[in-house]
This record gives sequence, C-alpha cells and structure tokens, in this order.
Amino acid sequence: MKSSIRSRFTIIFVSLMALSVGAVWCINNWFLESYYQNYKIRILENGYHAIDAILREQQAEGEKALSEAEGELNGDAPLSGEQEAKRLSDTILQMRERSNITLLIYDSMQDTAMVSSSRDIDMLRERVRQYIVGYDAYLREILREHDNYMIQKTFDPRSKTFYLESWGFFSDNRTIFIMRTPLESIRESASISNRFLMWVGLFVILSGSLILYFITKRITAPIHRLSQLSEKMSQLDFEAKYVPSRHSTEEIDILGNSMNVLSDQLKETIGELKSANNQLQLDIEKKTQIDEMRKDFIANVSHELKTPIALIQGYAEGLVEGMGDDKESRDYYCGVIVDEAGKMNQMVRQLLTLTALEFGNEQASMERFDLIELINGILTSSGLLLKQKGIGVDFSCAGPLYVWGDEFKIEEVVTNYVTNAINHADGEKRIEIRTDARERDGKREVLVSVFNTGLPIPEDDLPRIWTKFYKVDKARTREYGGSGIGLSIVKAIMESHHKAYGVRNRENGVEFWFTLDC
Repeated sequence: MKSSIRSRFTIIFVSLMALSVGAVWCINNWFLESYYQNYKIRILENGYHAIDAILREQQAEGEKALSEAEGELNGDAPLSGEQEAKRLSDTILQMRERSNITLLIYDSMQDTAMVSSSRDIDMLRERVRQYIVGYDAYLREILREHDNYMIQKTFDPRSKTFYLESWGFFSDNRTIFIMRTPLESIRESASISNRFLMWVGLFVILSGSLILYFITKRITAPIHRLSQLSEKMSQLDFEAKYVPSRHSTEEIDILGNSMNVLSDQLKETIGELKSANNQLQLDIEKKTQIDEMRKDFIANVSHELKTPIALIQGYAEGLVEGMGDDKESRDYYCGVIVDEAGKMNQMVRQLLTLTALEFGNEQASMERFDLIELINGILTSSGLLLKQKGIGVDFSCAGPLYVWGDEFKIEEVVTNYVTNAINHADGEKRIEIRTDARERDGKREVLVSVFNTGLPIPEDDLPRIWTKFYKVDKARTREYGGSGIGLSIVKAIMESHHKAYGVRNRENGVEFWFTLDC
C-alpha cells in the first residue's frame, strides 16, 4: 500500500531531525572533549603570556628607580607596584573563576611562594619539582612544548582524575609556575550535553512531527482535490471543475486551472470523436447497404436480362438456320428481336437514371412551372395507347397551377404513374387524375393523385412495390414489358425533392399520389 504525501513528509522530517540530533550527539561524544581540551590549552597559553608580561614589567620596575611620574594615558609607561600587583591578582582570579585553573608561582632562588590560587601550595610545589627532575614521566602526556614551559596531560592516582597542566619558568628564568585544570569536568559536561540533547531532540522530533502532520494537511488537501478531479475526468465527468481555495498555493492553482482547460478540451475532443465515430458507423452501414444493393442489382439485372437475351438469341438462331422461309415469319422473328431489344434498352436507360438519382449524381433543379400543362402534355402523348386499350381518363382542371420542382423529373413521376395506371386498369377501365391545393404547416402545397380501376394491391406488397425489380404480378408485368424499375425512379425523385409520396387501395382500384410546393 502506497503512503500519502503527509506521511512521507512526516517520515522525512523525523528522519532528518533524528539524523541531525544523532550527528550532533556523535560530534559531542567524539570531538567535544578534544575541542574543549584545545580551548583550555589556548587559555593556559594566554594565561602564561599575560602573567609573564606582568612579571617582566615588575622586574623592570625594580631595576629602575621608583619614579613618581604618572603613567601616560597610552599605557606605555610602567605602572606603580600596587597597580602591577592588582593586575596580577585580577588575572589569576579571572583564570580561577572562569576557567577553573589553579596556579602556583614561586621564586626558585628564594624558594618562596609568590602567588597561589590553591590552598595546597606544598602539593603543587612538590609536583612541579618532580616534573623538573623528570619524576613520574610515564604518567604524563606532553601536548605542547615551548622554550620555557610545556603543557601536558597527567593522571592523579590519588583522585583518579586527569588534569591539564602547564608548568615551567617565566622569561626571567627564576620564577617557576604550575597551572592545572581538571579534564573530568569536560567529560561530565559532554555527557550532560548529550543527555540534554537527546531529550530535547526527542521532544523536537515528536512535537515537530505532529505540527508538520497537521500543517501538511493544508498542502495536501488541494492535491487530494486534484486527484478526485482527475478520477472524475477518467470517468468522463467533465462537469467537475477545480475551484481555488483560500489556502491553495500558486502552483496548485496553476495545475488546477490547467486541469480545467484539459477537461474542456477532452470534453470537446471526445464529442468530436463520438461524432466522427457515429459518422464512421453510418458510412460503414451505408457501404454495407450499397454492397447489398449492388449484389441485388447484379442479381436482378441478370434475371431481367436473361429472358429477353434468350428470346433474342433464340429467334436470331432461328433466322440463321432458315426457319423463317416466308417474309411473314421473318418479319415476326425480327419484330420479336426488335421488341425485346427495345425492352432491354428501356430497362438500361431506367437503370442509369435510377442509379444517378440514388447516388446523388443528378441534383434537382428547382423551378416554377405549370403542373396542369405538364399533365395535359403527358395525356396527349399517351392518347393513342389509351384509345387502343379503351381506357377513359377523368381529368378536368381549369386554369394554370404553378408548383416548385424539377420539371423534367416531375414529368418522369407523372409519366410512370400514368403508364402504371394504363397497364393495370381493369373493370371499368377508368383513370382519374386529381390536383388538390391545400395548406399544411403554414405552407401551401398541392396533392397530385392518379387512380385506376382494377384489382387492389395486396396489403403485404404495398411497402415493397418501391423496391427495384419488385413485381406484384410478374406475368402481367412481363406481358406489357414492365421492368419493375419505374416506381423506384419515382421514389428516388420524390426523395430528392424531400416531398411525400405513396400508394393506397381504394374500393374499386389503386391510387398513387405525391405532393409538391406551390
């Protein structure tokens, strides 16, 4: 399990504090005594030079006549005897009080003690005499050695204590001195310091860890909010946004604002990807549909062309083999060939027209034209066929009726409806053509219907008659040379106009209809 930032900060702080306390403890334990010893050695050296200077001045004062002249303010003139004695006394007192140094100065020529800061004068005198003659040398460790004196580390068997001692002669070569300070106080001080440092360090580590743990909450809280925001973004919830708080830092605010921008961009990009994916899905479905249409088209065309090609081939072979000896037979054979070739030609033209409409290669050219004039022209062209089949037409509409549409394509629609009615008219053999102008959804439009008497279309077949090559009555369609493409052309034309079309059965026949804007 991964730790939190707060825990890591706390652990790092505790580790650093423990390392710092440990380092200080080690330095105290290993180097403090040596540092303190060197410090004491410098004090002993400075004390020697200070006392030696005072003694030299006293010696110079004794050699000269006692002068009553006052000393000059710059201190170059010798001081009076009382002043020199007081100065020496102050120096010795300062060394004893501040540095715990005991001192003995005595005149070797008179063997009398001059100054002492210790009650045990005889012991110090005896000790320095032993040092002069080299006694107990094995108990001493010389640390510094100068011309007139040396500094050494000694062990006192009686008190079982180590001392730091300075002994020798002053520059007059007759005044002997010994200064000593115990080293045990150094070790005790180091031990006390280490114990104190340990307890203080533990307190600082514990209190600092608690304070840091709660302080880092203000730092980690915005980061926790950002992590929650990123989790929501991973779940595609782009409504969640980062809002700066009072305790947030500049870096957190910059990161939060960047995540807000990223969220908006992701939302927009994912939306575009979804749209592209939907469009791709539609394209795939459309491609699949086109492939299916192509397969159906090839199968239907092959089926539709198979019969006329077989007839043409059969009658042509008959002519080649001389089956039509007389002119009438040859004319009949040639008539069948021409008729079947004409049907094939018509079907190919219809297929080309339908393909162009379905694939959008022919855009509707919208214009305003007279619908009544168009219908009358189609009826006039079909007049001979109507007369041959004995079909009556009921169409009486006075005056022009202007509509919007592609006149050439609408003519194709009306022609297909009229031709279909002529081929299927039965019973009374009557065709009715109506134009009904009306207003729908605030727009004016006209409903055009073509009705023929005869048998109704089976209800199951009504939605399928707009499919290419679909034939309700294949025998009858074959009889009048239909290919099953005409109504598919009507469907494609009306859909390119974005207008309605359809078919419905009536009591005594079938009615086809479509609408146009007017």
